Amino acid sequence: MEKIPMTRRGHEALEVELKHLKSEERPAIIRAIAEAREHGDLSENAEYHSAREKQSFIEGRIKELESVLSLAEVFDPAKLSGPIKFGATVTLVDEDTDEEKTWQIVGEHEANIEKGLLNIKSPIARALIGKDEGDSVEVRTPGGERSYEVLKIDYI
Repeated sequence: MEKIPMTRRGHEALEVELKHLKSEERPAIIRAIAEAREHGDLSENAEYHSAREKQSFIEGRIKELESVLSLAEVFDPAKLSGPIKFGATVTLVDEDTDEEKTWQIVGEHEANIEKGLLNIKSPIARALIGKDEGDSVEVRTPGGERSYEVLKIDYI
């Protein structure tokens, strides 16, 4: 199987989520199912069916996290330097609007655009890989062609 690139911070966040699901969510849902069973007829017991559905979701997420973590290849961006690569925190300026944006290029399982975490497989990240400060980057996005200038590259 192919390794999944991930930053150390992203790996730790998934480990924390997995631990929470196993140590808190799983036991809580088991108690909720047992409590719902005590209410009698399961065929018309909405609490029981809701708890079982939640249990199914939790178990699926646990399996997904275990799989992702077992295939994770963890990178420490602080040990990197040079042109843009996985883990870089990049500050760009939109050449049309002069709007500045800062993103960190991360793996798909830790990506969150609202938090400035850009998926390595996104069009912008793919266009940025290998570029250096001062370079101009043309990106084809769903909203059309965009031009950015790389202002700063950090490996934090």
